[in-house]
Amino acid sequence: MYKSCKTIAEIGCNHKGDIAIAKELITLAKSCGADVAKFQKRNSKELLPEGQYNAPHPNPINSYGATYGEHREFLEFSKNEHYELLDFCNSIDIIYSTSVWDVTSAKEICEINPKLIKVPSASNTHYEMLKVLRDEYKGDVHVSFGMTTKDEQEKLVSFFEQKSQAKNRLVIYSCTSGYPVPFNDVCLLEIKTIKEKFEKRVKSIGFSGHHLGIAVDMVAYTLGVSWIERHFTKDRTWKGTDHSASLEPAGFSKLTRDLKAAHKSLSYKQKDILDIELPQREKLKFFK
Repeated sequence: MYKSCKTIAEIGCNHKGDIAIAKELITLAKSCGADVAKFQKRNSKELLPEGQYNAPHPNPINSYGATYGEHREFLEFSKNEHYELLDFCNSIDIIYSTSVWDVTSAKEICEINPKLIKVPSASNTHYEMLKVLRDEYKGDVHVSFGMTTKDEQEKLVSFFEQKSQAKNRLVIYSCTSGYPVPFNDVCLLEIKTIKEKFEKRVKSIGFSGHHLGIAVDMVAYTLGVSWIERHFTKDRTWKGTDHSASLEPAGFSKLTRDLKAAHKSLSYKQKDILDIELPQREKLKFFK
């Protein structure tokens, strides 16, 4: 029996450093049927080596500062601003969440205490940070498996199993890290591999997609995921690196619509001839 699929609108840094745009994107995500509006939290000086922090952005056309560090700082919201976003989400009845990239950010978001916190693929081997989420936080921890070996996946799930009840808060995501990802690299059958190995050891399985369109997401759902995360923006032509792999409101609305339709459709016939078929059977069926 298929469960309904929850959707996460990954706003990330697509707000361009403007909290008014962030709130507009939350409102749009809600209107599109998203269950969660998700952001990102990083302490750039803790996360980045000094050389990378002071280096130019690798794609200057998308940069909001003279250096990569300045660019990241410009896009970063404070803890108080994340409180403000949480309150705004609550006011329109959509779940707030954020991805955390480092220990300081994890601790700050734990203090906000959202229903769920996400670990991006880049940080799923950051065990000092993972320990904070496992031991100091009571909500669900969602972790993407992009750029991650099978041994690293096993180590992460085992790490959460070491703490009583922690595995019951863990949601793991099949993911290919790329922006955007061509279809031949989406590798949806990894969902089957992850389910076979971990389904009984975690709370549920999700899919984090960075591809174009929404056809792939329907297949991911039929393969058994309970969560689908897609990057979300108002305008894919906006300045920034994630917009090109994001869905605009029209696309995200179609995603949530089609997932609901798929959920209704994934069933067996309750009897050989359904009531809707009876008039056609009487009119069209050949009997000799």
